[in-house]
Parts: sequence; structure tokens; C-alpha cells
Amino acid sequence: MSGLLDRLKDSKESVEKLALIAESSHMLNSTIEYEDVLKSVLQLLTQAVNAEGAMVYRYDAASDELRGRFYYGDTEPQRMIIKMGQGFVGWVAQNNQPVLSNCPSEDKRYYPAFTKNEDFDLTSIICYPLTLRGEFFGVIEAVNARDGKFEQSDLDTLEILSDQIALAINNAQLYRSAVRKALEKKTLFDVSRLLMTSLNLDEVLHNILIALKNIIEYHAGGVYLIKEESQDVESISSVGYDDVINADLHLKVGQGIVGNVAKSGQAEIISDVSKDNRYINARPETNSEIVVPIMLDMKLVGVLNLEHNNHDAFSDEDKDILTTFATQAAISIERARLHKYMLDQKKIEEQLHIARTIQKTFLPDEVPRIDRYDLWGTNIPSGEVGGDYYDFINIVQNQFGITIADVSGKGIPAALIMASFRASLIAEIRNNYAIRTICRKVNNLLCESLESENFVTAIYGVLDSKNSIFTFSNCGHNPGLLVRKDNSVEELFEGGLILGVRPDVRYEERPIYINAGDILCLFTDGITEAENKKGEQFETERMVEIIKKHRKLSASEIGHKMLSAVHGFAHPDFIMDDLTVILLKRL
Repeated sequence: MSGLLDRLKDSKESVEKLALIAESSHMLNSTIEYEDVLKSVLQLLTQAVNAEGAMVYRYDAASDELRGRFYYGDTEPQRMIIKMGQGFVGWVAQNNQPVLSNCPSEDKRYYPAFTKNEDFDLTSIICYPLTLRGEFFGVIEAVNARDGKFEQSDLDTLEILSDQIALAINNAQLYRSAVRKALEKKTLFDVSRLLMTSLNLDEVLHNILIALKNIIEYHAGGVYLIKEESQDVESISSVGYDDVINADLHLKVGQGIVGNVAKSGQAEIISDVSKDNRYINARPETNSEIVVPIMLDMKLVGVLNLEHNNHDAFSDEDKDILTTFATQAAISIERARLHKYMLDQKKIEEQLHIARTIQKTFLPDEVPRIDRYDLWGTNIPSGEVGGDYYDFINIVQNQFGITIADVSGKGIPAALIMASFRASLIAEIRNNYAIRTICRKVNNLLCESLESENFVTAIYGVLDSKNSIFTFSNCGHNPGLLVRKDNSVEELFEGGLILGVRPDVRYEERPIYINAGDILCLFTDGITEAENKKGEQFETERMVEIIKKHRKLSASEIGHKMLSAVHGFAHPDFIMDDLTVILLKRL
């Protein structure tokens, strides 16, 4: 080095360069911020050898690539990636020797893709390897000498500057790493505290994305949660995407880069998304992407995705940070999910309780007393809110309406349909229409209000207690049973189609005479379809036998015998349907 300094002292030009070299020490040590140091290095190189542009590259051993900045004219420094052995810079890195060429396009080491991408003509080039503590560290490069060509003295200048530059970049890198680690720890601590204070899932996911801005630069990001039942990758929270496109972006596990990470459980860095056919172009500005799985106890919770406008914006260090961050976020996500589930369940329970309370008001509070008749009915819902309905309606003296119905579905929707059916039925009964007309009008009203997949089956009849005649119409319901005193059985089929499916259906009605000792039984399919361990159903034959066997008992006692028999018959694991029975016994 001393010999080189002696050579530089021999000319006025060399003296000027020595002054610049002295000034460079002050320039490089004036800041410790990594990006500012790189800008200073690039400006220093162009001044030191009077070049139009300069590059500085740092060797990344993990990827075996050279990563650096390119500065030309008044433009902002651009990021560059060069592979070992590629072009002049790659050759210098591979051989640890400098290069000076004033006819670069004629050199076999010339890399035309570089000038094509940067849109300028390369007329001259000078490169020098950087070493630090005896190890290869990177490459500095200057291009296009302003006076037409580079001299040996320019190469000497780079040799003197190289140690200062390598040391300045390394110090800035160490400082940046220390600051970043401190920031990461603080951010992770702050985020942990922030996430633990919220139980709102949307708020937790939004806080995750906002907190990440403090440790990793990105332009768009999203947290995608996995829906266990469908294995959809659902975008739950995002920033930086078009709202319309993002709303339509529903992926399956395995689709897109996000879907592939969800499937493999392995983090991925995509340096150039245009070269990856898995990328779903939800954001045209994106050039690079990093995606990590969100895992909890070896179970995939979701995926964390960040996108950047620049190529190669994310590093392995970013991947490690995101993986740590995702593990912490998984706990908060599952905690918020569980809280949301509990709130949803509580809300559903409250709604079901309200619906059941309302539904109870539809059912008769007491059985009407009718001379010469013993009447009884009950409804046992399979859940909080069932789909069965029965009622006794006092029409006029000696005229009592009796109805039983089964609504499609369960829960609140069934309760709403039941309310609609009951309101329609009572309204038409008050108009004193014939039974067949009532059924037709109720059917038309339900057709107007029900969805196509919903319907009601029912039997509606009127008991003329004075003349012992029961006139009914069966609207697609299980046939009622009339067990005569002599144990013969008649089924009540006559009527028409189920209600609420097709408008303008005509229904027929049939009167039947009820003799002393006859028993009428109306029921829903929860009775007959109860199954035992062998898969056999209870069916109407068993109902008839119970009625025959206990016909001397009261209607209430016969009903309880029947319910007890059904529960004793059904297998413990069988999910019972609603059980509804009406028994009418003429004394």
C-alpha cells in the first residue's frame, strides 16, 4: 500500500486524488445508517474516478449471490442482483481480481442483459474486489469514464478506497442488524402486549399487519385464515390491495403461492413474481413476495403474506423474523377465534331461547273440554326450537278445529315458517271458509312467502262434537289413524299436496263419523321414524298396537305410553326428531 501511495504523490492529479481519498474517510464515517452509507459510497466512487455511474455489491453467502446498488446520473440508487461468475462483477467476485476495460462490449465477460435492463450504453468499466479481515466481502464498480477511459491510476484509487468502503459498509451493516434486532424484540414485545389486550378477531389481524410495518418494509400484506370445514384460504384482513379484487379472492389450499404455502407448511420467498406461474395477480405493482405459514401446535392456522414493489425485496432474515412473528400471532388468532365462537354460540343460544319462548305461545296452553270426548296433545322438540306444531281452535259452539303440522327444517327458520303457517291458518279459519278452501288459501299464502326448498305438511280438521263428525283435509302429512272400537283401523289420507310448494292446488275434505270407543290419533314422523340399534323404525303398526292395548286408559295415559315406548325403542345414539301427538277418544 505504501508503494501505491508513493506513486500517487508523483503528479498533481494524484495529489488531488489523495485529497479526495482523505475526504472519503470523513464522508464514509459521517453516518452509520446503512442506506446512507451506500449512497455515500456510490457518490464517492463516481467522484474518485470521474465516472458517470457506480455500483457497490455485498456478497450474500446464503444465496451465493452479489446484492447491491446501482447509481447512474441523478437517479435514485437501484437494487441489483448478480450471480457469481456473471458479467464483469461476477468474474471479479469469483476470481478475486480487479478488472479495467475501456472496450467492455468486446470482452467475453461482457453481460449484455445488464445494460439492456438499465437502458444505457456501457463504454468503460472498472471493478475492484472488497475484502474484510482476509475474507471476500463484495465488489465496487465504476462505469463510463467522463474523460473517455479509465487509467491504471483509477484502479489504484479504488484499491486505496476498498478497505475504507468495506469497513464502512460492514460497520453500517452491523449497526443496522443491531438496531433491527433491538427493534424486533421491542416490536414483538409490544405486539404481544397489544394482541393479548384484544379479543376481537378483526382487530387482532389488523394489528398484526400494522405492527409488521415497524420491522419489515412492504407495500401490501394480508393475513389468510384456513376454514377447517372447506379448506378454503380466506382473506380476513389485508392492506394495500384493491378492495374489489380482494373481495373476490377466495383460494383453496394449494392454489396460488399463498395456497401452496398453506398446503406445504413451508415459508417461501419469491424474488420475482413474474417468473412464478403460481402468483395470482391481485396487485399489478407487486414484484416480490414473502409468505409464511401461521402454525400452532403443528396445526396450520393460516398464512401471512407480504408483497413489495421492488424485485428481491425480502431476505432469509425477513423470513426468520416473520416465522417467529407468525408463531406469536397464532396464539392471539386462536384466542380471538375461540372468543368469537363463544360469543356466536351465546348469541345463537339467546336467539333460540327467544324463538322457543315465542314458539311456546303458538302451542295450546290447555286442552279444551269437549262433552263426551277425551282430548290430549303434546309437543316434545328435538332441540331448543323444533319444527312441529299442533293446536286446538274454538270456532263456534260445538265446532273445534284440530291441526297438526310439520315444518321443514329446524331452529329459528322453522319457527318463522311455523309462525307464518299458524297466522295464515287462523286468519282463514275466521273467515268461516270450508276446510278445502282454507287449505287452498293457506297454501297460496305460503307459496308467496317461502323459499323453494321449504314446505309444510299438515292435517286440519273440524270436530262437530254434537254430531260426532270429524271433517279433515290431509296436506301431504302422515296419515292420521282412526282405531275403531272393534280394533279395525282407518287411515286419513284424503286431502292434497304439501303446503307451500305449488300454488292453486285443490284440496278435498272428508267427513268421518266417530263412534263411542273410537280413538283418533294424529302424529308427526318423529314418532314413526325413530330407529333402534338394527336401523328398524318404530312405524305405525307399533302405534296401533299401543292404542289397542291401552284403549281403556285415558287419552293422556295412552299418549304417555306411546312416548315411553318410542324412547325405549330408539337407540341411545339415535338423534330424535320432534315428537308431536294428538289423541281424541270418544267416551
